[in-house]
Amino acid sequence: MNFLKAIVVCLILLVNLAIAQPAFAKAAKLDQNADYQGITQTLTELLQARDNNQLPEGITSTDQLQQSIAALQYQKYVIETGKGVTECRNNTGRPIAVYGPTTKKLTSQFDNTLYLLPSGEETDDNWNCEGVFLPSDLKVAGLDLGMAGAAKFLSGTHLTIAENPDTGAIEFNLPPTQVFKAGDVNWEIPDVTEAELNPQLPKPPLD
Repeated sequence: MNFLKAIVVCLILLVNLAIAQPAFAKAAKLDQNADYQGITQTLTELLQARDNNQLPEGITSTDQLQQSIAALQYQKYVIETGKGVTECRNNTGRPIAVYGPTTKKLTSQFDNTLYLLPSGEETDDNWNCEGVFLPSDLKVAGLDLGMAGAAKFLSGTHLTIAENPDTGAIEFNLPPTQVFKAGDVNWEIPDVTEAELNPQLPKPPLD
């Protein structure tokens, strides 16, 4: 009887260990996710402000504060439940330049590398699509940069890039978390039009 109890206890420990290991691994990845850390810190500050009946700088009402908290809680949930990488799908009808990790074969002075994502294709679900390059003449719904730029999106999400048939503007199914111009960040943001985009850019791994 004691022998059977010992076996049951061992099985329970093994099951708990099998569950705990992926949890620890995921927690470690979240600790290395800059988006997650930034969202968590901002959310903590907003929750503390709400608890102290204060309005943080830039927020003018309790309704706006609560909306900001809800948005950050949703973003935090998306990252926690996601795969940890952003997938990009191009439904525009033409190639779109996206940012991704630099490989050993591709040397770069920048934090990432530009890749050309063909129309109708989607980046591999194990490859992080870090953002989208915005040529200087590209029309993007809701954005008016006036020059070339780059759009970054929440990690762990599934981004779809499409074109509005009426306006010809590029539309994203998710809002960018940040929009950069040259010099704002160590990303390659060449001052080129869409027609001048280098057709020799490497293709990203495709799903």
